[in-house]
Amino acid sequence: MKTPMVILLVMTLCFFSVPCKAQSEQKLEPKLENITWICGNWEGEAFGGQTEEYWSKPSAGSMMGTFKLINNDKVSFYEFVIIREIEDSLILQLKHFNHDLKGWETKDQTVDFPLKEITSNKIVFGGITFEKINDSEMNVFVKMKQKDGTIETLKFNYKK
Repeated sequence: MKTPMVILLVMTLCFFSVPCKAQSEQKLEPKLENITWICGNWEGEAFGGQTEEYWSKPSAGSMMGTFKLINNDKVSFYEFVIIREIEDSLILQLKHFNHDLKGWETKDQTVDFPLKEITSNKIVFGGITFEKINDSEMNVFVKMKQKDGTIETLKFNYKK
């Protein structure tokens, strides 16, 4: 007789715990105003050096970002990044540049990451995820293809 009570208790706990998780992971509309928490100046470490990332506030249907990697007091590379509204969604597009601003991609080529979902503390693009830790800390996870063809996820921890 105790076994059915245990099963009922477990089922009840599962039933009531699901809505709580669902509420905290509620998906938000693909609008720039729902991702403004990434705005500002961020600093961290990656690739054996110091990183700097800046995100502007939304204007004219887009947000602008820059990234800089510094190794041994010299710039290794830059990225110019935009997130823009397109066809009722968002897309993150970027271009890489050497320290002397010579581009990695061809003139008309960008590296594009379509939006997958937004929650109150996450922005998931295909290959890049922004995760809010608090108002002054975030993680950015980037999936990178390695020379051997495998995919590795790199974590960038940033602080304002």
